[in-house]
Amino acid sequence: MTKPECIEKKEVCKGRILTFYKNTMKFENGDTAVWDFVHHNGAAAVVAVDEDGKLFMVKQYRPGCDRFTLEIPAGCLNPGEDRKTAAVRELEEETGYKCEKAELLNKYYPASAYDDEYIEIYLATGLKKTAQNLDPDEFVEVLKMDPEELVRMIIDCEISDGKTIAGILTYYTKKNRR
Repeated sequence: MTKPECIEKKEVCKGRILTFYKNTMKFENGDTAVWDFVHHNGAAAVVAVDEDGKLFMVKQYRPGCDRFTLEIPAGCLNPGEDRKTAAVRELEEETGYKCEKAELLNKYYPASAYDDEYIEIYLATGLKKTAQNLDPDEFVEVLKMDPEELVRMIIDCEISDGKTIAGILTYYTKKNRR
């Protein structure tokens, strides 16, 4: 199988985080098709575990599903910022806690069929209280929860955010394999 070739990339709309394209793709048999494509500037997330083994979660409104969701702390990259730095920054901004240690836990593409968004998820430990520093349009409630309860909520379809499912299940599986 031969990888399709993008023979034309037409920008349709550019936002702060996303750019939308119409890509004309050429296939190995010579046929072409126009594919919708979304470029994302990048993101990072963090599974933060306190000394009691509780995970930090944020509850916030999400317009894509028009409801409040329960998620691990996460956010977009600042220009020139690497994903580990972004994960640590987002943890402090959203929860008001810094970490002594952050290590890669998982990485994934949330919607690889049409989007190049790539998220690295870090495990943060050694948490120390600082101060929350939310963006002006950010309103979050911070919760500390047992990993077992969060896994139950995933299994019972009460948590539907992809990065949160990936982060919690990876953390829980790795923790219980040790």
